[in-house]
Amino acid sequence: MNFILVSPNFPETFRWFAIRLKENGINVLGLGDAPYEELHPDLREALTEYYRIDDLGDYDNMVRAVGYFTFRYGKIDWIESNNEYWLEMDAALRTTFNITTGPKADAIHAWKSKLAMKEAYQRARIPCARCIPLTTKNAARAFIETVGYPVVVKPDNGVGANATYRLTCAEDLDEFFTIPPQVPYVMEEYVPGVVTTYDGICNSKGEVLFAVSHITPTSIMDMVNEGLPTYYYIDKQVPADVEDVGRRALQAFGVTRRFFHLEFFRLTRSKPGLGKKGDLLGLEANMRPAGGFTTEMMNYSQSVDVYQIYADMVAYDENRHPPKGPQRYCIYVGRRSSVNYACNMEELRASCSDHLCQWGRMPKALAGAMGDELLVCCYDTLNEVDRFVRKAIALPPRKSKK
Repeated sequence: MNFILVSPNFPETFRWFAIRLKENGINVLGLGDAPYEELHPDLREALTEYYRIDDLGDYDNMVRAVGYFTFRYGKIDWIESNNEYWLEMDAALRTTFNITTGPKADAIHAWKSKLAMKEAYQRARIPCARCIPLTTKNAARAFIETVGYPVVVKPDNGVGANATYRLTCAEDLDEFFTIPPQVPYVMEEYVPGVVTTYDGICNSKGEVLFAVSHITPTSIMDMVNEGLPTYYYIDKQVPADVEDVGRRALQAFGVTRRFFHLEFFRLTRSKPGLGKKGDLLGLEANMRPAGGFTTEMMNYSQSVDVYQIYADMVAYDENRHPPKGPQRYCIYVGRRSSVNYACNMEELRASCSDHLCQWGRMPKALAGAMGDELLVCCYDTLNEVDRFVRKAIALPPRKSKK
């Protein structure tokens, strides 16, 4: 089996996809923009060959690269990046080379467009926030007359919370339209909720081989735009209602042979027309692993190796490596270099003791949302998680004015 792994070096932990695929007897071919000598030694060892181009968004050069691999190794069975940024290119190459193990160009729109995502959630009978294409200021005003302020505006085809804003009044709307967006945008009603996800891997039949849920107590949009503290945690177990809406959504989206990252809002207060406090609403769908170090957190939380489960799915269409240890809450905290915290990083690490799983610096490309420095810990109770977060993000006491 020939597997082209696109951008295999970013983030660096994704090298484990190549390693586990090779261990399962798969011929792994790397296609990236980083110089070969900058690849992690383990990644270089796992790749049969590496083809470098300057721009992974250059379709013509990507076709040449896949053509070269086809000439050298025969038919390509898989092309995958597991990266939101390259999903459309992955699909275009599958179309050109008739690779059937993932979505082709005619199907990828439903996985990238915010409006199309809501249509799929509605097919799964999962309520969503009301949303319109953002075409003119008059259309926006008419929508706001129905749903009221605040509203959220974001690219219809966007990555994460980038270029996503909350408008709270008419002045915000006027300011947003001062420079009209150059790409299609959508506007949706604001939802008072906590982001709750359904993440995992499914096989060629759409069967879930592994799943977890993670919770982000604060707004991801505000983390990006206002530099709020970044923290979220993997739940010990997937709540039953998250499992229910997650599986229905997977069927509606037609997801097979891949990682998935489905986002829901759990309402923190009742909202007329949408649901009561505690209900789940469809938010967005991402057909790749969750960002940052979330794949590592899944491993720590569930005592598994998600890279191995993915490789088992590719090679055998099943999971041959069930959990072999305890299930725990796994918490991520991202700290910002511009903030003076009450507890410095060395003191914080020392206080975590055996609960500390990982620490370090976040790649610059992800630091805006995820923080500059990170700590990942595992705990048995949510009270322990809460105490750790409070300590990690606490600021020094304000000096009293004389």
